Amino acid sequence: MPETPTSYVVTGATTRERQSTITAGDQVIPIESAWAPEQPSGQPGPAELLAAALAGCLLKGLERARAMMPFDYDSAEISVTAHRQDVPPKFTELVYEIRLVTDEPPRRIELLHRNLRQFGTITNTLAAACDVHGTIVVESSDS
Repeated sequence: MPETPTSYVVTGATTRERQSTITAGDQVIPIESAWAPEQPSGQPGPAELLAAALAGCLLKGLERARAMMPFDYDSAEISVTAHRQDVPPKFTELVYEIRLVTDEPPRRIELLHRNLRQFGTITNTLAAACDVHGTIVVESSDS
């Protein structure tokens, strides 16, 4: 019997005063949605939220690897840079760097990276639309 697909629902709202929010789960996230803001609000816009979704997917994949492989690490940080073109407007490339504190051997880190690229829902979806690639930089737990 076919499995029922998982669904995710988020909502967005804005006011006359240009106060926009996204509600995801039980969190209300203020966002920048002004066409040409006179002053930056410091709030994430749609581009940052898309990059954040990739970072979140990679973090979730790390947690999955910790449980399933098991893969041991002390901490991880992820940065994502999204490259956009104007005509036609689209992202051309998403580049990530995972900074990982671990004593796992290099072949296990390569396996982890392959699994992150292969099994991430957001990663696979974005990779179908643009170039998604990155690196893992390892620091020893002993440092």
